[in-house]
Amino acid sequence: MARKKVNLSDNLSTFSEHWSPKVVAGFNGNDIMVVKVKGEFVWHSHPDTDDFFLVLKGRLTIRMHDGDVTLGPGELYVVPKGVEHCPVAEEETHLMLIEPAGTPNTGDEATAAVKSQI
Repeated sequence: MARKKVNLSDNLSTFSEHWSPKVVAGFNGNDIMVVKVKGEFVWHSHPDTDDFFLVLKGRLTIRMHDGDVTLGPGELYVVPKGVEHCPVAEEETHLMLIEPAGTPNTGDEATAAVKSQI
């Protein structure tokens, strides 16, 4: 089966909303997503999965009770499963996220943003 290459910048240019992840590919049962973020997300945790963040553009601070982690372009951080965290971006920031398919982005299906495929 032939697959198309994925251009993250091109995919990010197709939408403007914040905190609305877009699935651009799949990998071994995981969703590979791009998302634009700005402002503060909700405090949440994922009881069964780690949370992967890679900054493509901008700056992201991941607040955690044990201390914050601030990331710039080309930097990534993995929040361990079960650790409560709150992503914050003072300016519009572009991220790549990887998580098991079907994982709600808040750790709770009732409050999670709906992922869409692009």
